[in-house]
Amino acid sequence: MEKFNGLGMGLHNISLLSSAKSRSISAENFTGEKGKGGMAAEGTGKECARELGIGWKVSPSVLIKAQSQFTIADIHDSGAIQHMWMTTGKESFRTLIIKIYWDGEQNPSVNVPMGDFFCNGWGERVNVNSLPIVVNPAGGFNSYWEMPFRKSAKIVIENIGEGDAILYYQIDYTLTEVPDNAAYFHAQWRRENPLKYKEVYTILDGVKGQGHYVGTYLAWQVNNNGWWGEGEIKFYLDGDEYPTIVGTGTEDYFGGAWNFEHPQGQYGSYSTAFLGLPQVTQPDGLYRSQQRFGMYRWHIMDPIRFEEDLKVTIQALGWRSKGRYLPLQDDIASVSYWYQAEPHALMPDLPGKDKLEVI
Repeated sequence: MEKFNGLGMGLHNISLLSSAKSRSISAENFTGEKGKGGMAAEGTGKECARELGIGWKVSPSVLIKAQSQFTIADIHDSGAIQHMWMTTGKESFRTLIIKIYWDGEQNPSVNVPMGDFFCNGWGERVNVNSLPIVVNPAGGFNSYWEMPFRKSAKIVIENIGEGDAILYYQIDYTLTEVPDNAAYFHAQWRRENPLKYKEVYTILDGVKGQGHYVGTYLAWQVNNNGWWGEGEIKFYLDGDEYPTIVGTGTEDYFGGAWNFEHPQGQYGSYSTAFLGLPQVTQPDGLYRSQQRFGMYRWHIMDPIRFEEDLKVTIQALGWRSKGRYLPLQDDIASVSYWYQAEPHALMPDLPGKDKLEVI
């Protein structure tokens, strides 16, 4: 039987003993040290606890100044992040950026706006009930992606907005040995607004090394009338000129069918363990003029493995007269999630806040 090291647990091994150490970082224990939580004498709750003192929710959150960065976790050991919980105001969903660095690297392996990372890309709260990402009322962001590290893990929140932001957070992790074949977690954000005519949308490109692709989130605004999801997703593996994996339509890739239409004349939103269309935002007849959608697809049961490189694209395709396809010029943003061996290719910088803004 393979030795269990406590890196990850499921129902099949939850009863097994392990020498792994459980730790947690929050504003009540910035370092995650054993026996060092709830000792703050200063913090955002100090005034509320003025009659109670230390131990009574003195430091439940942090204030991140505009145009600044705040390190919420800086771990120097081996182990894995097992759960992250965060919440902030919806005005900060695109202006608070999650950056994660493994083993002292200078370029982050995760560089994604907070809302999009948690499948809330439109600056409006929506519940998500999936296996790795869960969003609960009213804006409780949870990630269960396993994130191993061998020397260190650093999580930085950058506030690119013009106003200060309050962040509540908790990082739950284990300190343990990491198997040689454990890969590092990565996530990247992209956007085209609008997508150029007759161009495909690139979800991910430039990945070098061995790994496996595990998820896609799309925030999609439709700029034409009619159905918008005829486009195929394509995975180019290890030098492919033509893709090895090709989908049959946008709604098909996200596990739906027939235009997501249910009941007739309406979009049927859904959120399941591995696939979802949790967000459907309709025009209101005044200033909200376009349809907007949020969709996720987790390749947990069917990871897409590559040995040298990976590229992922999706077509934006609708219909025009006489039964012809229409290349669309929509507003599309995405998050790609994957694991790979380090070193990784340089993660591109995010554009400025105007190009991230939901408008």
